[in-house]
Amino acid sequence: MYTIENEFLKVTIAAKGAELMSIVAADGTEYIWQGDSKYWADRSPNIFPSVGRLTNGKYRLDGNWYELGCHGFAWLSEFEVVKHEPTCLQMRLTYSDATLAVYPRKFIFTVAYTLRGDTLDTLYKVENLDDRELPFGIGGHPGFNVPLAPGRKFEEYRLRFSEKCQPEAYLVSPRYLFTGETAPFALQDDQIIPLQHSLFDDDAVVLRNVAREVTLETPGDSHSVTVTYPGMRYIGFWHKPHSDAPYVCIEPWCSLASFEDVPAIFEERPDLLRLAPGETYENLWSIRCKF
Repeated sequence: MYTIENEFLKVTIAAKGAELMSIVAADGTEYIWQGDSKYWADRSPNIFPSVGRLTNGKYRLDGNWYELGCHGFAWLSEFEVVKHEPTCLQMRLTYSDATLAVYPRKFIFTVAYTLRGDTLDTLYKVENLDDRELPFGIGGHPGFNVPLAPGRKFEEYRLRFSEKCQPEAYLVSPRYLFTGETAPFALQDDQIIPLQHSLFDDDAVVLRNVAREVTLETPGDSHSVTVTYPGMRYIGFWHKPHSDAPYVCIEPWCSLASFEDVPAIFEERPDLLRLAPGETYENLWSIRCKF
């Protein structure tokens, strides 16, 4: 485990997946879900090179089919430390024989965490070392404790977008794949999603056409989490379906999961990002923890 900290926050990150494991505020509040196999054993996976589930767990690239699990392989891989300073940790995953067997591209995926006051910045950097175009998906998956303060209940919390918007939700099949259809997703006062466990009975709520900042909060308490994602096209909210799980994931994504019964052909996926040989991609998003 690696730690970075300042006068506001202490952050712990694992080598496996460069996964954010803990954010503890100066008042002792833990913001990150600490994992429980009854609900969800993880904390905050970094998603690369594919977001969500693939149709039949497979995708095609260069005319060949490959098997790839949910959210790709980066979250299961060991990262190496590039830089470790008191308020900054930079880690990277470089292609290997193991990654080439399931994703035939040469790459470096870097995750850099930097503390800035009460805010943790996460920078994703993808470098294409291959002589072919690199198609990929990328995103975050942090889980946050709900409630954040003693004596509060899950249903007292809400997700509040930074400005009014009229999002659309991707409809989900019984196999937890997108159907290819969207529908308007009503917000309270065009800005707020009141939390209730049944919200996630059909799996993740994935939205487009939204503001690029959302806050997890409860009126009357100062503890809150704000996730800002200016370079991400989609936002997902999730906890284990049909449960009373005491957390919610706020997931900024740049691409989508597969559509039901549509083969995942990476050359044809319009939502994937694409890097020409030698190019570099960067995306910065952040978590602000108030206490």
